[in-house]
Amino acid sequence: MPDRYIAAIMKYLADRDYQPLKPRQLARSMGVSEEDYGTFRDAVKQLRDSGRVVLGAKNALMLPEIQGRLVGFFRANPRGFGFIVPETPNAHGDLFVPPDSTGGALTGDLVVARVRRRGKRDGHAVLSGEIIEVLQRGKNRFVGTLRESDGTWFVMPDGRQLTTPIVIRDVGAAGPKSGAKVVTEIIQYPAKGELPIGVIVETLGQAGPTDIETLAVIRAHGLEDQFEEESLADARRSVKEFDPDRAGDREDLTAKIVVTIDPPDARDFDDAISIEPAGEGRVTLGVHIADVSHFVAEGSALDAQARRRGNSTYFPRRVIPMLPEILSNGVCSLQEGQRRFCKSAFITYDADGNILNTRLAETVISSAKRLTYIQAQGILDGKTGGYDRKVVALLGEMNRLARAIERRRRKVGMLHLDLPAVELVFDKQDRVVDAVPEDTSYTHTIIEMFMVEANDAVARTLDRHNRAFLRRIHPEPDQAGQQQLSAFVRAAGHRIPRNLTRKDMQELLASVRGKPESYAVNLALLKTFEQAEYSPIQIGHWALASDAYCHFTSPIRRYADLTVHRLVAELCRGTLRTRPPEDMSALVKLGESLTAAEKRSEAAEREVREVLVLQLLATRLGETFNGVITGMTNFGLFVQSPQFLIEGLLRLEELGDDWWEVDARRGQVRGERTGKVFRIGDLIPVIIAGVDLPRRQLNLVFDRKAPAMPQRRGKAEKPAQAAPQGQAPKPAKKGGPGAEPKAKGPKKTSRRRKKR
Repeated sequence: MPDRYIAAIMKYLADRDYQPLKPRQLARSMGVSEEDYGTFRDAVKQLRDSGRVVLGAKNALMLPEIQGRLVGFFRANPRGFGFIVPETPNAHGDLFVPPDSTGGALTGDLVVARVRRRGKRDGHAVLSGEIIEVLQRGKNRFVGTLRESDGTWFVMPDGRQLTTPIVIRDVGAAGPKSGAKVVTEIIQYPAKGELPIGVIVETLGQAGPTDIETLAVIRAHGLEDQFEEESLADARRSVKEFDPDRAGDREDLTAKIVVTIDPPDARDFDDAISIEPAGEGRVTLGVHIADVSHFVAEGSALDAQARRRGNSTYFPRRVIPMLPEILSNGVCSLQEGQRRFCKSAFITYDADGNILNTRLAETVISSAKRLTYIQAQGILDGKTGGYDRKVVALLGEMNRLARAIERRRRKVGMLHLDLPAVELVFDKQDRVVDAVPEDTSYTHTIIEMFMVEANDAVARTLDRHNRAFLRRIHPEPDQAGQQQLSAFVRAAGHRIPRNLTRKDMQELLASVRGKPESYAVNLALLKTFEQAEYSPIQIGHWALASDAYCHFTSPIRRYADLTVHRLVAELCRGTLRTRPPEDMSALVKLGESLTAAEKRSEAAEREVREVLVLQLLATRLGETFNGVITGMTNFGLFVQSPQFLIEGLLRLEELGDDWWEVDARRGQVRGERTGKVFRIGDLIPVIIAGVDLPRRQLNLVFDRKAPAMPQRRGKAEKPAQAAPQGQAPKPAKKGGPGAEPKAKGPKKTSRRRKKR
């Protein structure tokens, strides 16, 4: 059926780095087998006949140019403008909508826009849109705080998506009180100059407490926080039927030394490690992953709900798991001394950490020891008292192998971003009172390296068997992003080429390590990347310097991993050849859904942390901190607190009596009269002037009485404790593009540790 390639072709052509290809070349680039080429060609013909693709020069396939009218989904920006994501991809991509042309549309609305041509720039047409009709509202429920003024009740929505109050006509005597956090549904959208009217559909509790603010964010982002009864019944049935002693044809590894390494308060242990000698200086790494696919039947109610959730979502004081806890914290968890089913990747290395061969298997293990990262680091540092000598020896082998793997991966271009991470500190009332740097023990890197290797190994194995699967892809930075990065870095005093290679980026990161501009340069580099996503298209993972990469190591908390486990199961059982070919279009849509779920979870996690920190800073008005300039606009500077990693706005007029010229491309603001320059990466003393909790905004003023901060030269105060030189790539804490999550996920904890 041609339909199974339609969405995949459209997604491939819509990629910003796509270079026009002929149909046969396109099929090869997409990994289409020769026997499927006829079906692929029919899909191309169907797209051409419908006008969704066109033939360009030399019969190469392209998307059509944008027409006079465009239908798509609106995405608003807090500053008033927005973008329309076309319902049908075109050669132009997203359409910019100026602040005066949004037509009352809200984020998520399906709209019709008139396309305007505004001239040319660099040989390309500059277009903008004017929304002339809202076809379908995308969101009509908002979360906010109920208020009353002069007898009028209204809800002030949280966040930046809707910044106007929603009028509530009738609260009722028995209704929620002023200050309550509520969910409201808009029943009348406003005409120009008016306010929307809504009704309260759920009362969450009085605003302020951590649990209520977290629940408010859960509702605002539309996260499922309850399991359906049918899903729970599936989970209970799987637990009841599980007999760890009936392992069937699984390899029995219960006599081998296997350990887990996790955060101190972890409850679901989804990976374990073993290492055994393989002769002549070789070793075989065993990465053993909880066999969730054994308990979650494909097509079941539990599977459908896990698919919708896409992943687990971690908050400082709560987690929304992808799977019921009787699975994730029970029979799927690789608990010490318990027989557990796994999917295992065995990778044999030479003395230099080069891969010699790979094998996948279904296994049963029994963890010999449950270690925390800190305990494992203590063993490596010589604190071995009370530990089995075999466990101590295994940790030593793990350390040696991980360092060899890291050297090899760095040599081929794996990038390491030094982005600080902090852990929030709570009091007994669950209020944030402090923040401390997260633990950066090398044991985090050990596990991360092994997880990356296992993910690589599984992807390469499935490629060898010519199977389509959900990959974790990360495209190379585009030309425009690289040029902007080059301009900024030159302004910061570093000389780099305009077209950056991985080696150039590695050298740049090394040159700024420990300097005031380190955080800003790392952040600027991160922003040149597209965000990693799930897709069956063969793009590779640029930041990890991997040609084939997927997620295999966390099926307890990521649905993408579960889909890969099902293919591995069939491979191990010898039935993969008889499995029907995957529907590429269905895989594309699943990848888009899981990527969107991941972004939704990250946005919710980030917002909860932001709310809790802002609540604390609201009690510290007038205090001064030395912040790092992380960005700028034509109205002010964004300055980040090094302790809490939250950005505040410092308006230009607060910098002093001068005419301030903003050069966003070079990342600097210059005073025309004084010649004073503020650059991204500079340290600057600022005072906490105000907190706007509903808008999630921290307002700052320049502390003119503070002593001048050292800039650009030598060692200076770091934004936060940076990772040691041996640390592997850090995660994108702000959902930024490209960087992958860390090795371990916080199980019921505030730490944000995830496997790659």
